[in-house]
Amino acid sequence: MTLAPERASSTQPDIVPNPATNLVCKHCGATYPLSPTHVCVECFAPLEIAYDESLLAAVTRESIAAGPNSLWRYSGLLPAGHDPRLRVSLQAGWTPLRPAPRLAAELGMRKLWVKDDSANPTHSFKDRVVSVALSAAREFGYTTVACASTGNLAQSVAAHAASAGLRSVVLIPHDLEAGKTISTSVYDGTLVAVQGTYDDVNRLCSEIAGEYEWAFVNVNVRPFYAEGSKTLGYEVAEQLGWRLPSQVVVPIASGSLLTKIDKAFREMGRTGLVEPTPYRVFGAQAEGCNPVADAYQRGAETITPVRPSTIAKSLSIGNPADGPYALDVARRTGGAIVDVPDDQIIDSIRLLARTEGVFGETAGGVTVGCLRRLLREGRLDPDAETVIYNTGDGLKTLDPLVPTATPTATIKASFTAFEAAGLGH
Repeated sequence: MTLAPERASSTQPDIVPNPATNLVCKHCGATYPLSPTHVCVECFAPLEIAYDESLLAAVTRESIAAGPNSLWRYSGLLPAGHDPRLRVSLQAGWTPLRPAPRLAAELGMRKLWVKDDSANPTHSFKDRVVSVALSAAREFGYTTVACASTGNLAQSVAAHAASAGLRSVVLIPHDLEAGKTISTSVYDGTLVAVQGTYDDVNRLCSEIAGEYEWAFVNVNVRPFYAEGSKTLGYEVAEQLGWRLPSQVVVPIASGSLLTKIDKAFREMGRTGLVEPTPYRVFGAQAEGCNPVADAYQRGAETITPVRPSTIAKSLSIGNPADGPYALDVARRTGGAIVDVPDDQIIDSIRLLARTEGVFGETAGGVTVGCLRRLLREGRLDPDAETVIYNTGDGLKTLDPLVPTATPTATIKASFTAFEAAGLGH
């Protein structure tokens, strides 16, 4: 990896060895040097990062614990950001793993946790992947970073770019939630609304990436970007006392998050950071954008693209790049992939908020809704320790709740009116 010029520093920071060795095709196994590219020229399948197993194995619980309270405590397991002077960071990661006893009791479960990534700097898990992607972009010498986004990624790219003095160009569907559009534009980067779906936006970004020397986090630097999601697996295992949960439920958009959590669990077991105990991975989609759940239900190996129509816009990817690999993970681990309709998404947002005080965005409602369905259908063991992932803040997706988010009562400013409304009982 060619590094950009280092910034001046009065002290020499600790530089962690880079364990990444090359890129490898996920389908045919062809290998490529570490570079800003993401597609195999042999079979057109996606590329991912391969590692030196001896360097991964050199990472210990003690070296991780000595690191910062952010995703960069795992720098020895990641493909970028090893020199802190080139790292792009808003200190994302090390978010709460919240016990959820009240939700567990309501659902008839024994032990349930919520990994709450709404606590990240821009209030979604995308801060993890963007921090890694922009660190790689800076190391490759890019000065402009870009992305196609359903919302959370847009805000994170704009924020991280602003903090690092990089130019950002963000493309979004024109009908994105107002909260996500506003919270991206505030960073004063270039924000482009495209008339079409996310898949239309993504195709346009692929064309632009071929013409401009920009780092598109989910196009040419996607292999580096995707590895940031592994930290959601690492953290859960560490926060559980260096052990793996029995079951996880993960929302699916592109499918990358689910596959990278599985990759993190396998890495940790293989290198001795945790005992390699069995675990099951379950995927969650909205009924209005369910290509992976549909393929799982049909027993198919390939994904049939769909045109999204759901309130869960952050999961609205009709042709998910990592969908086939998410299917493989669910089947290999004995999990499943299911979907839920929009009315159950809203109800599940409210359920999580009412029982645990966690206000998740629509993707969180999808995850809780699918957890309920999996329990109802007997696919998920209620007695096994389970972790569900809340990937974003509900304040970003207020619109679907507006029709039902009304005051309990509206009264005159008097105690008599309060009593008459029966509010004291």
